[in-house]
Amino acid sequence: MKPENNRAWFLVLPVLILVAFSAIIPLMTVVNYSVQDIFGPNERFWVGTEWFSEVLTDKRLHEALWRQFLFSGLVLLIEIPLGVLIALAMPKKGWTVSLVLVLIALPLLIPWNVIGTIWIIFTRPDIGLFGAAINSAGIPFDHTANPFDAWVTLMLMEVWHWTPLVALLAYAGLKSIPDAYYQAAKIDGASAWSVFRYIQLPKMRGVLTIAILLRFMDSFLIYAEPFVLTGGGPGNSTTFLSIYLVKLAVGQFDLGPAAALSIIYFLIVLLFSWLFYQALQNVGTGDKA
Repeated sequence: MKPENNRAWFLVLPVLILVAFSAIIPLMTVVNYSVQDIFGPNERFWVGTEWFSEVLTDKRLHEALWRQFLFSGLVLLIEIPLGVLIALAMPKKGWTVSLVLVLIALPLLIPWNVIGTIWIIFTRPDIGLFGAAINSAGIPFDHTANPFDAWVTLMLMEVWHWTPLVALLAYAGLKSIPDAYYQAAKIDGASAWSVFRYIQLPKMRGVLTIAILLRFMDSFLIYAEPFVLTGGGPGNSTTFLSIYLVKLAVGQFDLGPAAALSIIYFLIVLLFSWLFYQALQNVGTGDKA
């Protein structure tokens, strides 16, 4: 048997080294700040886990963490099913495929900070198309003063911006299904639901796993859009972990607690991404069995 040739890995080794170096150096700096109280270049004191204890007992952190989980959970519950439905409704052949793909991908091309600005104008109660229409219908709507309106605006903005990613991934999964599967299902007289449940959904499991992981990580780390749109308000109703972290580090200049929170933040994202991946893999293994 011919031995496997792994020399191709040497071609990507410089990139791996560069990425590892650029990731490790900032991480070690954050770790250094999280265990010391630094007053200047030559003034620092070892505090151990003091900053971690201070952060973990902070009530504002608990509230921000709850908002973050709520936001990410709502994002997944809305965007994943909606993206799959859009992918199922998209044309499979003809010139309209390219047109629909381009139109759906347009929101993904807009920078994150511009997204917030667009929705500020769009939902303004005086000149915004959405805000003015809602208020003219007799429903008071102002995302700058009402926490519920702020959450509605954030969710609409996030769904509009990122559902196309889920739709494109699901569409790629659908396109990879051979026609023989559909032909066999037609011969057996399978219903549309049976085709989706036993053919399309299993074949999309890989891309949907990627979509869930990407959307969870991105929504859990969201910063630019809510910061531009609401600034964390009204009050603290949309102050997510990322905004709270920036306020702690830049606004209050508490670098020690901010560094400790950054590490906790990173570990939470890592843990839940791993749990999501394991759960989805177990579902796939159970279905095959």
